[in-house]
Amino acid sequence: MIVFARNLVVKDFWLKLFSLALAILIWITVYLSTNGETSNSPLLALIGRPPDETVLTVPVHLPTGTAQQFTSDPVDIKVTLRGAPQALKALQTQDVQAVVDVTGVESANGLVRPVEIILPKGISYTRLEPETVEVKFSRKTE
Repeated sequence: MIVFARNLVVKDFWLKLFSLALAILIWITVYLSTNGETSNSPLLALIGRPPDETVLTVPVHLPTGTAQQFTSDPVDIKVTLRGAPQALKALQTQDVQAVVDVTGVESANGLVRPVEIILPKGISYTRLEPETVEVKFSRKTE
């Protein structure tokens, strides 16, 4: 019986110690993240944490030509952005551009086009609502 107890502790001791340390690290990480611990925690900074997300409502920009004018339906879209918390706090609506390419389009009643997002460095988007807009055409009145 003593040999069994000794083998239980001594055999593969370093592997067991590593497994115990890893289990404690995982438990602490889950405990801190569920209790609302901020990114100021050195443990969360050590293992990394997923980037924060925010949602912005951005107007759709349609480049206009000299003889024509385009409008979109809807005029605003919602963009879900992901990035570092500091970058998202400093982000303003005018830093994000939603553009619809209407190059070569001469009339556009009922035309559906995808929205392209232009973002600052370090920011990415995960979702657009809606992903496409309807482009409408009208002549400019001078």
